[in-house]
Amino acid sequence: MNDNNLSWITNFIWGIADDVLRDLYVRGKYRDVILPMTVLRRLDAVLEPTKPAVLDMKAALDRADITNQDQALRQAAEQAFYNTSKFTLRDLRSRSSQQQLKADFEAYLDGFSPNVQDILDNFEFRNQIPRLSKADALGKLIEKFLEPSINLSPDPVMNGNDSVKHSGLDNHAMGTLFEELIRRFNEENNEEAGEHWTPRDAVKLMARLIFLPIADKIESGTYLLYDGACGTGGMLTVAEEELKRLAEEHDRQVATHLYGQEINAETYAIAKADLLVKGEGDAADNLIGGPEYSTLANDAFPAREFDFMLSNPPYGKSWKSDLERMGGKDGIKDPRFVIEHAGDPEYSLLTRSSDGQMLFLVNMLSKMKHGTKLGSRIAEVHNGSSLFTGDAGQGESNIRRWVIENDWLEAIVALPLNMFYNTGIATYIWVLGNRKPEHRQGRVQLIDATQWYRPLRKNLGKKNCELAEEDIRKICDTFLAFEESEQSKIFLNAAFGYWKVTLERPLRLAVDLKPDAIATFRKVCTEAGEEQLAALIDRAEAQLGPGPHNDFNAFLPSFEALAIKAGVKLTAKRLKLLQNSLARKDESALPVIKKVHKPGKAEADPLHGRFEATVNGKLCVVEYEPDSELRDTEQVPLLEQGGIEAFIQREVLPHAADAWIDENSIKTGYEVSFTRYFYKPQPLRSLKDIRADILALEKETEGLLEEIIGRSER
Repeated sequence: MNDNNLSWITNFIWGIADDVLRDLYVRGKYRDVILPMTVLRRLDAVLEPTKPAVLDMKAALDRADITNQDQALRQAAEQAFYNTSKFTLRDLRSRSSQQQLKADFEAYLDGFSPNVQDILDNFEFRNQIPRLSKADALGKLIEKFLEPSINLSPDPVMNGNDSVKHSGLDNHAMGTLFEELIRRFNEENNEEAGEHWTPRDAVKLMARLIFLPIADKIESGTYLLYDGACGTGGMLTVAEEELKRLAEEHDRQVATHLYGQEINAETYAIAKADLLVKGEGDAADNLIGGPEYSTLANDAFPAREFDFMLSNPPYGKSWKSDLERMGGKDGIKDPRFVIEHAGDPEYSLLTRSSDGQMLFLVNMLSKMKHGTKLGSRIAEVHNGSSLFTGDAGQGESNIRRWVIENDWLEAIVALPLNMFYNTGIATYIWVLGNRKPEHRQGRVQLIDATQWYRPLRKNLGKKNCELAEEDIRKICDTFLAFEESEQSKIFLNAAFGYWKVTLERPLRLAVDLKPDAIATFRKVCTEAGEEQLAALIDRAEAQLGPGPHNDFNAFLPSFEALAIKAGVKLTAKRLKLLQNSLARKDESALPVIKKVHKPGKAEADPLHGRFEATVNGKLCVVEYEPDSELRDTEQVPLLEQGGIEAFIQREVLPHAADAWIDENSIKTGYEVSFTRYFYKPQPLRSLKDIRADILALEKETEGLLEEIIGRSER
């Protein structure tokens, strides 16, 4: 069938909605009827030749009391689906009443095989029947789809003289027609299209990024493709087409099996229906979906590994309900998300519950093939937050670390803004594989493709541009060349990593025993029910002097001695009151000692918090009490010459000589900053130009103020 005929049929079906549904549905809901009816008519036409054989087989199976009938009925239908009702759509055209038509149509639907029932249930098509019947539109709808001027059957319609009246619609053409209807409905509803539909230009680019590097290594055989957020299935089918095209170019024979999972009921129904109408019944059986099938909480393919994986997961979407179903953050034991890495047997890849997009990447990485020559290749779309959100040690950063330290990340491509239907934010394609070629090993390529696009004549939602064929080729050529340029930067893996280090500074306390300070402390003690401690303060002032006492380490033993003499025990609560309510922070005071090491048990190492200090007249190694208000953190690049210590010596100690590293705080993090690597500073304007503008403005507004004041006075 030529493109003109196919376009005519598509337009005809598109027009059915206006003819039959205009006053019954709002435009955004036309697809609830038209898409399932298109599927039904195609399946009905395909099954017509074998209808008698299916009915005979059904009768025979029932007589033999055989309950597991599915496989036998598929064989009788010579398809991956069947219908055991006594009706075809043609049988339903002449009914005496809408009530009879409704009953017979429902019986017709009930006769379909379980895989078609799954599609109808997720389309929720049966919910439309009462509405259509009540408006006397059901019969009109069936008549329109049986219109003699169109042929949705794979077999040609013949004239009486054995000439062809209407060509048959093969599986490929039918798939093209159905996808065109989906595209039109998605664009009609562009405010929600981006939730379930990735633009075809982006999908083409993703497919080529995973196939082109290994095009000459593809061998004849069977390959498994997977999408864990498959929407309407477009990524899988485009990737399949691209793989078969490349295989054919290299004189290879390949078979493909498509696998997908989708939580949205309607889009899952569309994806499964699309494969059925294309004659890919086995692939349709490998699509799993519906509201109960969340990829994160209910993995449909836990034991499967795949050759090629593509996905555009939801971003900025909460996965809190999945988290709760999986046992909560502390109860999750799913081996996809809690793994062993970097010596940690429970290395967590769990992200914030407000955004689960990176967990879809983790899910795909858990399904890589590690024992094959080509391994697995992955392309996934993310927004910018996947590049940098999450602090060191948190889920997002841990995922980036796990990916990069395993050397799976080949490239990240920054796409043009406004390429997707419901968002204008920056988007990126991550390209990953576990069989990096030697020249890519240990390195990551960043490609800035934000300026490679073609504007659309008319916006589709927020989508105002697309990737032309030459743009896709340019991006792929840049990726394959793996060379530095204005749009391509290449980095060592470790360039994206850093150590997050907490820096402490000592707590320095001084004590005043002057009247104002004593009065304040006595009031605090009284309010805390510590009258005994309050009574000690006057004795302390008399014996120790008003101060200031700049060595809290010396003041405290003296105060303890007074307390013992007075029969007052210094409990932890009372010591805390002394430190918090009597002492005050003072930069000129000596550091408060937290711990004194026994002689010979520790060596002084100021950078790591072990200092030499005189205690009771002896030189000792001590640790200081940290001041939480002075606590700070630093990000030290993994590629820092000399490591953490060299960085602290150079960047911190000149400004805070008493700082030290909290060794237990050190965590490794990874982030990718496109802005830093591709930022192009704009040249500053000259003073001469600025002065000229100011003078021009002054001249332009000359006399304006007087005019305004004059008007107000009048």
